[in-house]
Amino acid sequence: MPVTQPVRGRFAPSPSGRMHLGNVFCALAAWLSCRSQGGRMLLRIEDLDPERCKPEYARLLEEDLLWLGLDWDEGGLDSACLQSERRGYYEQALALLRAQGLLYPCFCTRAELHAAQAPHAGDGRSPYDGRCRALTEAQRQALSQRRVPALRLVMPDETVGFDDLFCGPVRRNPARDCGDIVVRRRDGVHAYQLAVVVDDALMGVTEVVRGRDLLDSTPVQLCLYRLLGYAPPRFGHIPLLVAPDGRRLSKREKDLDLGRLRSRFPAPEPLLGRLAHAAGLLPVPEPVSVRELLPLYRPEALSRADIVINPADWI
Repeated sequence: MPVTQPVRGRFAPSPSGRMHLGNVFCALAAWLSCRSQGGRMLLRIEDLDPERCKPEYARLLEEDLLWLGLDWDEGGLDSACLQSERRGYYEQALALLRAQGLLYPCFCTRAELHAAQAPHAGDGRSPYDGRCRALTEAQRQALSQRRVPALRLVMPDETVGFDDLFCGPVRRNPARDCGDIVVRRRDGVHAYQLAVVVDDALMGVTEVVRGRDLLDSTPVQLCLYRLLGYAPPRFGHIPLLVAPDGRRLSKREKDLDLGRLRSRFPAPEPLLGRLAHAAGLLPVPEPVSVRELLPLYRPEALSRADIVINPADWI
């Protein structure tokens, strides 16, 4: 009989603000999926951006997760799982891609890209047109005297397919959907798409449960897994929590953050019960701990549509 690989799940938040209810839902779904399979849970702190990510938010993040009962076996503020301490690994990955002739400097500014391209598929984003890929070496040398370049990856023009744990079969061509991606910014910060692939691979993650807003990133990441010689994990993208007007709950808007929620809910059980009910995991919104919810967890019961949350009902 084939040996079944042990499940290693993860929750990988960015400490750019206090967690909100949507982050709690993502953490809960990842924890339930991993623990229900007897897996080990990893907490990675994705603090790539030094301007947005703060150590105090990372400490609050750990405190809030423990208050909720969402524990982990590895990671956290341990530097081995802080992305800001892992730049050497990302540079090694870039060296592998460079050896394949897949990297090139990009001198475009955001303003130039915005002026040249129309929104893509109605979502406000545009596929990069690859203009800097065609520059001659002389042109690159001249431009580098005026501007520090970002680094882009030539995306293979191919269809990438995978079976999502919640969304079913997905097929995309990332070269056409997003174009060549940035793998290192002009300021030297490594891009999320590169870092998350390197980290999940080197940390042995076998299952990634995260929000549906990252579904379109998965084909890009699968290309990176192949180019770097890594085996990809299974992916599951859960529905988003949205306000009645359809707007996604966000840290930027401080939507139902844990500071406000913990002042409204002195204990985590009533909060978790309401959230589990809204997600389709409980028939009624009764108080429940994560340990009590674990034997009740069925992935097929999880809502497939975005979940409407009226903030006025929670605070």
